[in-house]
Amino acid sequence: MYIIPAFPVGMEEPLTVTQLNTRVKDVLGQSPGLREIWVSGEISNLKKYPSGHYYFTLKDSGSQIRAVLFAGSRMRVNFEPRDSMKVSAFGRVDIYVPNGGYQFIAETMRQSGIGDLYLEYEKLKRKLEAEGMFSESRKRPLPKYPRRIGVVTSEAGAVIHDIITTSATRFPADILLVPAQVQGEGSAATVVRGIEMLNRVGVDVIIVGRGGGSIEDLWTFNEESVARAIAASRIPVVSAVGHETDFTIADFVADRRAPTPTGAAAIVLRDVPDVKADIDNMAYRAGRALSQAIGESRGRLEIASAKVSPRRALDDIGNAGIRLDDLFARAGRGPRDALAEMRRRYEAASYRLTPERSLERMDALKSRVESLSSSAAREADHALSASRSRLSAVHPRADRAISASLAKARGDLESLSKRMEGLNPENVLGRGYAMVTSGDGRVLVSAGGIEEGNDLVVHLRDGTLGTKVTKKEMKG
Repeated sequence: MYIIPAFPVGMEEPLTVTQLNTRVKDVLGQSPGLREIWVSGEISNLKKYPSGHYYFTLKDSGSQIRAVLFAGSRMRVNFEPRDSMKVSAFGRVDIYVPNGGYQFIAETMRQSGIGDLYLEYEKLKRKLEAEGMFSESRKRPLPKYPRRIGVVTSEAGAVIHDIITTSATRFPADILLVPAQVQGEGSAATVVRGIEMLNRVGVDVIIVGRGGGSIEDLWTFNEESVARAIAASRIPVVSAVGHETDFTIADFVADRRAPTPTGAAAIVLRDVPDVKADIDNMAYRAGRALSQAIGESRGRLEIASAKVSPRRALDDIGNAGIRLDDLFARAGRGPRDALAEMRRRYEAASYRLTPERSLERMDALKSRVESLSSSAAREADHALSASRSRLSAVHPRADRAISASLAKARGDLESLSKRMEGLNPENVLGRGYAMVTSGDGRVLVSAGGIEEGNDLVVHLRDGTLGTKVTKKEMKG
């Protein structure tokens, strides 16, 4: 039995929760061992907010702590933080009073390596990719209207609930759940058994997945056994693991990746309005095809009827008689016309082959050749004279243009040289100015990134001075 003691006379009133958390915050802030300390660990569950703040978990093999890197401290970090990255973070331990959250405030970080899980992930990814298991050529299309959908996931999680809820508004199908452990030791074996069982039972498509989490939470779907079970499945598999930004080995091997479990149901089952639209479209196309077929059949029937009618047969016989009479008439005229044409061609050839006609043609050709030669010589002399005149006129102008271009180029060169000399930092230092750099050699143009106690280097015309910031004042 536990007896609650009475309040002694003069004892303080009980603390409120806010007062308690505030007191703890003050104690943490005054403890030397919890301020200005370095902590090494691996980044997990990293989230970057629009404000520029980074929230993440810093963990090792035995423990973890929530951490935050505020936007103002981000400028001190020379790399982009990401999940599975090993870092050493400098800062202090603090408590967030509104929710009592114990956390580490990182003021800067150093990269110290890549997480072991991330290395395993990349190693397996390269291995399976080299085997061709990620190739699009081996992936199969999903059935358009599946009647039975198999789901491998936790029966207590939100995944199966989301799939059932989404399927209620889409084309109906039976959903078979094979419960599996989706996190922790031995979970990969249960997922593999679920895929194999659905292949034996027989479904149209399989959804394998779980909700979001850290890389450790999702690691079941980065196991090689799960990847090979998905690849060996005779039934198409949809991977629906984590959030849209999470990628697992299962996503690369599966026939289709869904961004979320809810998205998996939307991918597998078509929306009812879409199905109705397809049916209406097919009915319209069928009606058009039927109308076209009836029209073509009617046209062929009319042509066949016209061909076999008695009146059309009599007309065809009459026309054939007319064509036969015309052929007999043309056959009688043909030999006479051919003989007359042959006689005309003989007389024309005889005229062209007489000696007198040949001499006349030779004299005419000779006169024409002499005339063309004389005309060509005159035109060549005229063109040569014109070219000499143009060359004489252009030569002085070309000399003047080249001289003017050279003079302008010299002037531009002298002007640029003077401007370059004016921009020379050493000349500026010679007029009494100085250039300030940080300890790592960066030229400083603003006091915003400098804190009291920082080491600086002042560059003068004839040497440098090392100094330390003792006071900082910002304009405005």
